[in-house]
This record gives sequence, C-alpha cells and structure tokens, in this order.
Amino acid sequence: MSTEKPSLSGLRIDEAARSGGQGRIAAWVVLIVVLGAAGAAGWYFLFKAPRPVPVRVAVAVEAAGSSAGGSPAVLNASGYVTARRRATVSSKVTGKVVEVHVEEGMAVQKGQVLARLDDATSRKYLELAEAELVAARRNADESGVRLKQAQLTAGRTGALLKDGIVGQADLDRDEAEVNAIKARLDLYREQVAVSERQVAVRRNDVDDTVIRAPFSGVAISKDAQPGEMVSPVSAGGGFTRTGISTIVDMSSLEIEVDVNESYINRVTAGQPVEATIDAYPEWKIPAHVITMVPTADRQKATVLVRIGFEKLDPRMLPDMGVKVAFLGAAPPPEARAMSRLTIPKIAIRTDQGQDIVYVVAGDHVERRAIRQSPSQGETASVIAGLTAGDRVVIDGPPDLADGRKVEVR
Repeated sequence: MSTEKPSLSGLRIDEAARSGGQGRIAAWVVLIVVLGAAGAAGWYFLFKAPRPVPVRVAVAVEAAGSSAGGSPAVLNASGYVTARRRATVSSKVTGKVVEVHVEEGMAVQKGQVLARLDDATSRKYLELAEAELVAARRNADESGVRLKQAQLTAGRTGALLKDGIVGQADLDRDEAEVNAIKARLDLYREQVAVSERQVAVRRNDVDDTVIRAPFSGVAISKDAQPGEMVSPVSAGGGFTRTGISTIVDMSSLEIEVDVNESYINRVTAGQPVEATIDAYPEWKIPAHVITMVPTADRQKATVLVRIGFEKLDPRMLPDMGVKVAFLGAAPPPEARAMSRLTIPKIAIRTDQGQDIVYVVAGDHVERRAIRQSPSQGETASVIAGLTAGDRVVIDGPPDLADGRKVEVR
C-alpha cells in the first residue's frame, strides 16, 4: 500500500477565502467609525451645542390715536358706559299690582302706562267725596234761595216802616235774618270749595294707582308681577316690591372713568378722547371730556371724569366696559406720517447708547435698533424699527444675542 507524501502545495491559501476575510474586517472598521462619529455628534449636541433658551414675549400693537395725522395719547384709563337718566319706577302709594304693561327691552315714551294697581278703595273714596260735594252745593243753592226771600221780606218791611204800619223792630229782625242767611251761604260756599279739593285729592289717589314712565327710554328690567304688593318704601320684608321697572334714557349715555389723582393734570375739559368698548375692540369711538367731578376719592386716590360721546350708537349699552385714551396736542408734521407702536418698556435694552429689542423670528431672535418717543406709564411708544405684530422679548437671559435660539413660553 502506498502512502501519499504531503507536499507544499497543500499549504497554499485560497485567494477567494483571503478576500472574504479582508471584507469582513473592513466592514467592522466602517461600523466602528460610524458609531464613533454618531456618539461624538450626540455628545456634542447633548453637552456642547447651545440649547434654546426660554423667553417670554409681547406683541407690538398700534397705539390708540397713532394713525396718520392723529394726536398722541397722553393718558390711558378704563371705565364704564353709564346713563345720566336712569330710574327705577315705583308707585306713590302702597297697593297690589293688577296689570303690568312693560317688558325688558321695550321702548317706552314719557307718560306711557307701565302698570296699574288695585284702585277699588280709592274709587270708593272718590265717589264719597263727589257725593259730599253735591250735598255742599245743594246746601249753598238752598241758602241762596232763602237769602233772596229774606231780602224781599226786609224790603217790604222797610216800605211798611215808612208808612208807619210796622215798627223799627220788625225791620231790624228781617235785616238780621238776611245777614244770618248770608253768613250761612258763605259757609256753604266754603264747604263746596273744601269738597272740590277733597274730590281732587281722591282723583289724584286714583291716578296714583296708574304708574307711568317719567321719561322716554328703554326698560332694562321688570321688577314686579300682577298680584304682588308694591310700595314707595321698603316694607313687609321681602314680600313687598319697591319698583315696577327700571328705565334708561339711551340718549344720556356717557362714560365715567376713575383717573388716578397723580395724572389728573393731563385731563382738561373739552379734551378729545378716543374710546374703545371692550365688546368691539376694533371700533374707535370719538368722544370728549365733559367735566371732572371736583372731588377726589380718598380711599382709591382717584378723580371721577365724565366723558361724552360725539355720536351715540345702538351698540352702546349701559354698564359696558370701555377703555379710553386721552389725546394730547397734534404731533409735528414730520411725525404725523409715523405710525406709533406700543410695547412694554421692559422689552427695551440699551447697547452702546442705542435702544434695541430682540424680535423672535422662527426659532431664534433678531437684534433690532428702535426709536421711541416720550411716553408715560409702563408702555413705550416706538416710532421706528418695529412693525405691528412683531413679537419682542420681555423676559430672557441677560446674555441674549442676535441669532440665539429661543423657546417661547
């Protein structure tokens, strides 16, 4: 049996196997490099890359009275729409309501009947007074007839006295009778006058059971129903009403504003005002100062200012909230074309003597140089550098810089 001898050719490495091993090694090297790069990038973004800083912003808005050619606002305040003529209509007498002719929102005219009370007792008293008047007049008529007869009798007695048929005593008796009847007639006439006045009083009592509108306006409440008792004064606990309806004269609407006494020197009678009702924020209403009530509230340190509308509108309702801007003198011609924006003063920073703000644009901030005009209070009036709607940073880190990423909160 023959045995093959090993040869050196058996130790030769196959080229295909050699190339497959090198590919696996290269793949592992690439994978390790990619993972290292990803880890380095992750470490950079987690620990080294700048994170967005939280900031709070405010929106730049157009100031009241800042339109072209308008006057600047020297003071802003808030108040309420009020009516100078407003009354809760009640009765002059205590009685039971039998009819109510008014509803909320109804327009009423002066003298219009709003309600009626039970007038049965008042009418009975009126009938009694009228009967007493009739009796007094009849007594007066009877005394008038008796007076005429007594005067005729006294005349005849005087003629007989001249003829010597009767004595002086007879004439004196007849004249005394005439005088007595005259006195009785005067008494009856006075009683007639008293009875006429009594009738007038009773008729007035009946009229008092009819409740009428004291002036033209709109009913804003209905406070009583048929069957309830009403009284001009509070009586009977909660079972007696003191009013039928509340009426407001819509032609007397105005604005009442409490102005801090520290700023009252900026308000003058006749001063133009721009009012904005809270329910209609885009509606700018021209108005003017009527007067300042010449006293201060020591508890609130304010002075009441009355403001009148230049023109009334049905959208104006009593007790609506309203904001007003007291306007100053017109700006110079070169400044009239500038629109004024208002931002909180805390948004303005100073950099080398220049007023700047940081405006949020997307996820970062932009540095803006601005120009501002003199202003009062906590808001600044910006005339250049911003546009309406820009969001300015009002609370952020002191080292905030242009291009810094931010997160709005």
